Amino acid sequence: LPRPAGPGADGGGRSAGAGALMEIDLIFKIAAVGIIISILNQVLVRSGREEQATMTTLAGLVVVLMIVVERIAELFAKVKELFHF
Repeated sequence: LPRPAGPGADGGGRSAGAGALMEIDLIFKIAAVGIIISILNQVLVRSGREEQATMTTLAGLVVVLMIVVERIAELFAKVKELFHF
């Protein structure tokens, strides 16, 4: 039987549904980091360790920024490939 043409039909690319799931996964990953960092921040502040709470918050921010920068790099690579730069 002939295979249908479209995104992901050749097995080499992603289907439209997989891309949407990946984006939701990214949002959940960032939200999970935020929730964990906010809980750690509250525990540390209530125990009188404000400096450690600040450092934990900064570490969480760096982790999220690394995730976002990686995704932006992928976006630029796709744009570069699309316009043949």
